[in-house]
Amino acid sequence: MSPLIMASCPFNLSLKKPPNQSPPKLLTVFFQSSLIQRECPQAFTTLFFPFHFSYFAMISAKQPPLPSKIQEVTDGQTEEDETCEEQRDSENCTCSSKHASSTAELGSDSPVTLKILQNWVPRVSHYFDKEHYTYVGHQIVIQESIEHFGAVVWPGALALSQYLESNQEQFNLKDKKVLEIGAGTGLVSIVACILGAYVTATDLPEVLENLSYNISRNTQNMNMHKPEVRKLVWGEGLNEDFPVSTYHYDFILATDVVYHHTALDPLLATMVYFCKPGTVLLWANKFRFTTDYEFLEKLCNIFNTTILAEFPESNVKLLKATVREN
Repeated sequence: MSPLIMASCPFNLSLKKPPNQSPPKLLTVFFQSSLIQRECPQAFTTLFFPFHFSYFAMISAKQPPLPSKIQEVTDGQTEEDETCEEQRDSENCTCSSKHASSTAELGSDSPVTLKILQNWVPRVSHYFDKEHYTYVGHQIVIQESIEHFGAVVWPGALALSQYLESNQEQFNLKDKKVLEIGAGTGLVSIVACILGAYVTATDLPEVLENLSYNISRNTQNMNMHKPEVRKLVWGEGLNEDFPVSTYHYDFILATDVVYHHTALDPLLATMVYFCKPGTVLLWANKFRFTTDYEFLEKLCNIFNTTILAEFPESNVKLLKATVREN
C-alpha cells in the first residue's frame, strides 16, 4: 500500500510513537483488512485472510472530546474529556447552546442515543463480493470493493440509512431534491430513492463505476424517480458543473466524508456552496481523529448545527446543519 493511501486512511493507529510516524511495515501488510474488520465487520465476513492478526492488538480508536459548547447537548462528560477540553480554545466554535439546543423543534434537548441495527445478511466468501441490506421494506444488494475506501459501506451510511427510514415524518424526502456528496457505494442514495426523492449521487471519478452499478441494480425495476450519478470533486468546478441558478437541493446527505485526508477544506467549501436557505444538511460520521472535531468546529462557525442522534457503539454522530439567517 502506498504511503499516500496510508496517510489518508480513516483509521487511528496507537503505536506509542509520535502521531505522524508511519506504522511498522508488518502492520502495513495487514492494514487494509484490519481497517475493514474494525470499521465494517459485516464486510469483513466476506473476506478470507489465512494470516495471523496478533499485531492488530496495537490498533485503537482514541476519541478526543466534542467542542465544549456542543457537549451541552450530550449526556455527560468524562474527567479525561474535561482535561482535554481545557487544552482547546472553546470559544472558537460558535455552535453555542442556542444553536445546539435547536432540538426543541424535535421535542428534545438532547440527541437520541441509537444502535446501528443489523440490516445486512452475513455471508462467507473468499473475496469481497456483495452485501444484502433491508431498508424501507426493500432488499438492497451492494457490491463493494477493497480497491477504494469509497467502495465500502462505512458505519455512517448505515446510521443515516436507518435514521431516514425511521424518521420519515421528520424528514420527508418524497419529491424532494437530494444531493449526496461522497456517495461511495450508493446505499444512502438508494434509500433516499426508495423514500421518493429526486436523488443525485456524486463521488470521485474512480468510484463512479461501482456507484452507478449499485444504484442502477437497486432502482431500475422500482416505481421511483430515476436517480442521477455524477462526478463531484470537492471544491472543484462547482460553478461550472452545478451552477447556482440551476441547481438547488432540499437535502444534502453526507456520510463518513470526514477522516484523516487532505480535502477537508474543499469539503467544507462544497457543503457551504450547496447549502442555501431552506437546505438541510444531514451528516453522519464516525469520529476518529482530532481533525474530525476541528472540522466540526468549523462547521459550527458557519451553520446552525444540531446533533440529532448518537450511535455510541460505533462512535457515529448524526448532525443536522442549516444556513444561519441574517
